[in-house]
This record gives sequence, C-alpha cells and structure tokens, in this order.
Amino acid sequence: MKRKYSKIKIAALFVLVLLGIKINAQLKGDHLVGDFGLSAGTQAPPTIIAALPLYGYNASRLKNSDGDVVNSSPDIGAFLLGVGGSIVTNLKILNANYGASILIAFISNRIEGNIIQSKSSLGFTDMYAQPLQLGWHTKKADYSAGYGVYIPVGKYEFGGTDNKGLGMWGHEFSGGATIYLDQKKTFNISSILFYEMHSEKKNTSVKVGDIFTAEGGLGKTFYKPINGFPIPVVFNAGLIYYIQDKATNDEIPVGATVFTGTKDHVYAAGLEFNVLHPKIRTSIGLRWLNEFSAKNRFEGNTFLITIGYIIKSLEEK
Repeated sequence: MKRKYSKIKIAALFVLVLLGIKINAQLKGDHLVGDFGLSAGTQAPPTIIAALPLYGYNASRLKNSDGDVVNSSPDIGAFLLGVGGSIVTNLKILNANYGASILIAFISNRIEGNIIQSKSSLGFTDMYAQPLQLGWHTKKADYSAGYGVYIPVGKYEFGGTDNKGLGMWGHEFSGGATIYLDQKKTFNISSILFYEMHSEKKNTSVKVGDIFTAEGGLGKTFYKPINGFPIPVVFNAGLIYYIQDKATNDEIPVGATVFTGTKDHVYAAGLEFNVLHPKIRTSIGLRWLNEFSAKNRFEGNTFLITIGYIIKSLEEK
C-alpha cells in the first residue's frame, strides 16, 4: 500500500513540474480518433460482419498550451490489432434498425497521457462493446445513434510503464448523419459526434475529463459490374477529418487540492479509400490522417487498415 501511494506522489510531483513549463496533465481517453471517416453516419445493411482493424499512431511533435512545439522528435507511437464483429438486424426500435458490435484488441505502447512516454510490447487491452446502435435510412440521408462502453480488462497500474489498458470505465454516446448530394447516392458528406465520460482510474482518484470527438468526410462512390453476378464491386474514396477536444478538465488530486490542466485539442485531415467485393464478401479500407493545430498534446499521423468479411446477410427478401 505504501509503495502504491509513493508512486502517486511521484507522479503528482512530475505533473507539478510540468505545470511550471506550460505542459499540463492531459490524460488520454479511450476513443481512438480516426476510426470513422466516409459515410460516418450510415449504419450497415442488416448483416453479420467480422472485422480485423489495424491501427497505428505516430507522434511527430509535442505541443504546449500555446500551440508551440516543445519536442520535435518525441519518438512516441502506438499500434493496435483488433478482432471485432457487428450485427445489424431487421428489428425496429423507434423505426430504426437495431444493431450491436464488439471489439477485442491488442495494443503496444499504450499512451496514457500526452506527456507520458511509455513503451511496451503487444498485449491484451481494454475491450469495447456497443450494445445499442440504431440506424435510420431516408431518400436523402442516413442517421445513426448509439451507446458504447469501454471495459477496463487490460493490465493497468498507476504510473506503470508496461500498461496495456487505461484502468477506467468509459461511457460513450454517439450520433451521426450522412447527407446524399445526388439522387443516385454516389456523392455524400457525413459526420458522427461522440461524447465520452470516464470513471476514476483503478486504485486512484485520477479522473480523465469528458472528451468530445467529431469524425467524418466527403466521399464519392463508384461501381464496377461483375460478369454474371448481380452486385457490382463498390469503390469509395474521399477526404476525411477528425476533431478532438477535452470538454472538461482532468482531475488529478494532490493532497487536498485538485490540479487540472488546460484542456487539449487537435484537428486532423486526410484521405480514405475503400473497396467492397461482394463475390468474396470482403471489404478493405485504408485511412490516413495528418494532425495539425494541436494544443497541449502530441501531434502526428494516424493510420488505419480495416478488413471486413460479411458472414451473413440478414436483409429481408
């Protein structure tokens, strides 16, 4: 017990020193920015899908609360390999299709804070489950809403250098829309918004502030017919973005005082390309985003490769 409290005191002292050089204690949330892009507000058709996401983040610089670079080569990165699945059903709730999803993942170099440099090997990290996902479809737009939870099953110790998880529960609410700009629905603009709230970290009074995230893009869809097959190959390409802002301050107790850092934010823009081959029931998505205008956090590049396989179509005949 004494050892645990001594680690908290050391971490608190480290935070106080950093406060003196205008780099405050900004802690990461669970949501991995860049996991949504084109057609962000559209729910999939009624199907059962298995997915294999590969996520990478490389920090190229660290910025302070004024947006000035304080470290131009932080040598910080993270890699995530996941195994997930989703289902969209024909069950109607509020005239929307009901769906759910789950993601089990492995991560290396779990970045807990924007000022903490931690390197670790690939290991089991926190799990994500979305028990509620609703999707609406109209002639001119699609809409979605959902609730998800981050379950702290990954290894975590406050101040540890080999953490795989973040040691906290996360609750996330989302809502999105995809607006079609032509009658054939080949050109669209979309956004999805997330609001994330957290519990206190394991065995501490440290609490990550609420986080707001927006993701989406502007895309164009192309089709290539397959001889002797009723469904064409579908290509989708366009520009994508994300924005992430800390909505409330982190809470880091030191004695009887709570020190809260300046809220961080970051913007990112990039490209996305997807292809769906219906004959082999497989889709591949590539996504890259470059961050800019960051304050009080790392700034770098996000990469995402997603391979999906349609296990079964549930669409009504």
